[in-house]
Amino acid sequence: MSTPPDNLPVYRVLTGPDDETFCRRVSEALALGYQLHEGPAVTFNGDRVIVAQAILWPTG
Repeated sequence: MSTPPDNLPVYRVLTGPDDETFCRRVSEALALGYQLHEGPAVTFNGDRVIVAQAILWPTG
């Protein structure tokens, strides 16, 4: 069983505005080996769309 790099946790939730920066953060996590856990949660804060995406490090 491998562990995530740089002492990152096995389970992470990435959050932020739905913009290029957020998409890059998710893409970077996927490139490290994380996998998406379900679909994203999306809300609107009155100004912009906010996204949360859970990711998991594969353990098996």
